[in-house]
Amino acid sequence: MNSVTVVDSGVVNLRNITRALEHVGGHVRIDKDPATVLKADRIVLPGVGAFASGMAELRSHHLDSALKEAALAGTPILGICLGMQLLLDWSEEDGRHSGLGLIPGGVVPVPSQAVDGSRARKVPHIGWNALRFPPHRSHGDRTCLAQTRQGEYFYFVHSYMVIPEDPAAVLAQSEYEGLALNAAIALGSIIGLQFHPERSGPEGLKILERFVRN
Repeated sequence: MNSVTVVDSGVVNLRNITRALEHVGGHVRIDKDPATVLKADRIVLPGVGAFASGMAELRSHHLDSALKEAALAGTPILGICLGMQLLLDWSEEDGRHSGLGLIPGGVVPVPSQAVDGSRARKVPHIGWNALRFPPHRSHGDRTCLAQTRQGEYFYFVHSYMVIPEDPAAVLAQSEYEGLALNAAIALGSIIGLQFHPERSGPEGLKILERFVRN
């Protein structure tokens, strides 16, 4: 059975992601009980808003410890948007805050200016952008992006971006006004997507389907 537990972190409307997962064949359970999360076959960690409040919600229900234990056990975990950022060690959003530490690295602001200072960049980054794959990325990988084609467009809404310590953790990037954003990262059974697959049409649903069924 394609069972998926969606973590109710209290900082996201879960309707869209739940409907999308059910549409692709997932048997979805929304829960904030750490014992339920530990027993999950697959875990989706969605989120919107601020990093600190997201982590505070997870800690208040002891979900941070449950997610770490599930990761150690090899349970597939998919972090989406803020949920992706929470997977890392730290964030610079409104000060320095610790994350789950499941993927080494941190979260920094999307720069509001180009590197050479020649022009301003709109922040937050909102809209559709194409994925591109770094040279090291193998198209034979077994992640939920394995069959996603270069150049497919996905929907982004964010003001901060992830920087993993190991560049090999980057599955896909997206260029935004001259800036290479890390759009998808992975380590073992843990995957993070900066874009919203549940709001990205058929190609986004294909990614969720591969996560649910594989």
